[in-house]
Amino acid sequence: MNDASTPFVLQARDSRGVATLTLNRPASFNALSEGMLGALEQALGEIAADDSIRAVVIAAAGKAFCAGHDLKEMRAAPSLGYYRQLFERCGAMMLSIQKLPVPVIARVHGIATAAGCQLVAVCDLAVASSEARFAVSGVNVGLFCATPSVTLSRNLGRKEAFEMLVTGDFIDAREAREKGLVNRVAPPEELDAAVETLVASIVAKPRKALALGKALFYRQIETGIEAALADASQTMACNMMDESALEGVQAFIDKRPPDWKR
Repeated sequence: MNDASTPFVLQARDSRGVATLTLNRPASFNALSEGMLGALEQALGEIAADDSIRAVVIAAAGKAFCAGHDLKEMRAAPSLGYYRQLFERCGAMMLSIQKLPVPVIARVHGIATAAGCQLVAVCDLAVASSEARFAVSGVNVGLFCATPSVTLSRNLGRKEAFEMLVTGDFIDAREAREKGLVNRVAPPEELDAAVETLVASIVAKPRKALALGKALFYRQIETGIEAALADASQTMACNMMDESALEGVQAFIDKRPPDWKR
C-alpha cells in the first residue's frame, strides 16, 4: 500500500543521461490522480530544462502500467469547471512529453487503459510485455475517451482506433504492435533488455540531431505536404551545419567511426 509520504513518481538517472520515471501508485494501478499528474508535470519540467538528458523511459510499479484517470477522485466533487481543468491539465502533461527534445519510451506491462493507453500513445516509442493489454474503456462507463482518441488516432489506422473507442474492448500486445501502438513486444522477463536495446541505439546518436528531428517529425504530421517538405528541408539544412553532422559525414567519407562530442 502507498501512503502520503511515498513519491507518486520515482526518478532515476544513469551515467549516460537516461532518465527513468516510474509511476508509483501500484495500489491504485497507477491512476492519473491529481497527485500523479502533479508529480509527472514536475518531473517532465525538470527533464526539459536539463540538457544532459539523452532519453526518457516511463515505467510503472506493480501489476499495471496505468489504469487512466482516478474515477473515485473525479466523482467526488463533480462540476464542469473541475472536469475542464482536469482534462486540460492532463492534456498539457501529455503534450509536454511530445515537446521534450529527447525520445521518450513507454515501458509497458500489465494493463494500460483509457488515459493510461493515451500515455502509451503519446510517448515517441513503446516496448510492451507480451502480457500487456490495452483499451480505451471509458465508453464502458458512459464516458467516451475523447482525449485519448487524439493520440490513439495518430498511432493507429482510423477504423482500428475508432473500433477501440466505441467498443472499449482490450487488445493484447501482439495486436497493439500490429496496429502501431507499440514498437516491440518481449516476454516479461526480457522486457528490460528490449527497452535497453532501444535506449542504447538512441544514446549512440547525437542529441542535437535527434532533438531537431523529433520536433520536425511532429510538426510535419500536422501540416500539408508542401509546408511539411519546406520545413523538413530547412531542418535538414540546419542539422547539416551542426558539428555532429559534419563530423558524421566526414567520417563516412574517411571510412572511420564518427568522433561525436555528445
